[in-house]
Amino acid sequence: MELLREKSIRLIIDTAIKSFADGFELRHNSEVYDPNGTINSKKNNCFISVLGDEFIFYSAFVRSFDSSFGNLLESIGNQIAKFSYQTNKVIHSYILTEQTQHISNLLDKYEDHKCKPEKSHYESFFVIQPPNTTSFKTQHVCDNWFYDEEKRTHYLVELKAGGDLDNKKAKSEKNALLKEYFMLKNIIPADQKIFIYFATAYNKFGENNDWHQANVERFFSPDELLIGKKYWNFVCNDSNGFNIVFDQYQNSAIYIKDALLRIRKKYGC
Repeated sequence: MELLREKSIRLIIDTAIKSFADGFELRHNSEVYDPNGTINSKKNNCFISVLGDEFIFYSAFVRSFDSSFGNLLESIGNQIAKFSYQTNKVIHSYILTEQTQHISNLLDKYEDHKCKPEKSHYESFFVIQPPNTTSFKTQHVCDNWFYDEEKRTHYLVELKAGGDLDNKKAKSEKNALLKEYFMLKNIIPADQKIFIYFATAYNKFGENNDWHQANVERFFSPDELLIGKKYWNFVCNDSNGFNIVFDQYQNSAIYIKDALLRIRKKYGC
C-alpha cells in the first residue's frame, strides 16, 4: 500500500476512535445522576445489584459498548472503502415476480438442507425483461454498496461485527442481499459484475483460526464470506489492509481506555 493512502487510513481510524470515545464518555457522564440511565437502571435488577457496584457497572457498560462499537467499525470500513470504491446507498430499480419467487425457493431449499448455497444458483437465473417495468419499480437502502469502476464490479456487503446470527437472521440477510442483487442486475450494463458478501469485522474464533457458524453457512457459500481479515483487506483493497487497520487501532485504543477510567470514577467504581 502506498504511504499516502496508509497515512490517510490511519488518520481515519484515529479520528473515528477519538470521536467515539469522547461521545461515549459524554453520554455516560450525562447519566450519572439519572436513575433511568444505562448503568444506573441496572441497579433495579435486585439479583444483579447484590453482586456489587463494579459488577453492575461492567455488565451495563459492556452491553452498551458492544452495540455502539459495531456501528463504529462499520463507519470506519465505509470511510476507508471510499479510497478504492464508489460508495452508494440506495438502489432505484425494480424486481420481477419471477425473481422474488426464485429467491424464496432458494432460501427454502437451503433451510431444508436440500442443497448447499452456491453463487451459480442466482447468477445463472435469467428472466425475460418486460417492456414496461413501471409497476415493479421500487427502491432499497443498502448497508454497503461499493463499485469498482476499473473492474466494472459491484459489491453488496452485509456487515455484522461478530457474525453470530441465529437461523432466522441469517435467512433474512441472504434474502435482502439477493433482492439487492436482482434489483442491481436489472439496471446495470451486461458487462458489469455483482458480488454479494456476508462480512464480519473480526473472527470471533481468533484471526488465525477457522471461522464456522452453521446458521450462516446454511445460507451463504464460502466465497460469499468476508471474515475478519478478509473484510478489512477488501475495504482497504490491499492484502495488508487488516494489519494496518489493527495496528492503528491498537495505538488509538488509548482514547477508549482513558475514557473508561474516567467514566468508572464518575460512577464510583
